[in-house]
Amino acid sequence: MAKNIVQEDGDIIDTVAPYAVASGAGALVGAMFGVAMHAAESGAPLALKTRGVVTLPKPGSGAMTRGAKVYWDDTGKQITTSATSNTLAGVVTTPVADGVTSVDIRLNGSF
Repeated sequence: MAKNIVQEDGDIIDTVAPYAVASGAGALVGAMFGVAMHAAESGAPLALKTRGVVTLPKPGSGAMTRGAKVYWDDTGKQITTSATSNTLAGVVTTPVADGVTSVDIRLNGSF
């Protein structure tokens, strides 16, 4: 391995929790979005998964189509199709109908 490689694949980034976060919950650290690999209190070390397919909460209203860009609403702590004031999180991998409160997405992995 080259001497300047810090992490070989970069799927999981070691960072600090920006707020209390549950295992499996979305978290936004600056412009970097990912899913918490474990629970952490605000300011504690946090392993953040930045690539892969995950299930995250979404509002109950509104359908989401396969391949649609989705964004992290850091205030509501959920996935949305609205880009306004939100951070790109990834794309929908499995379409969901109106009334469904979670969605499978492929994490963006680039920021």
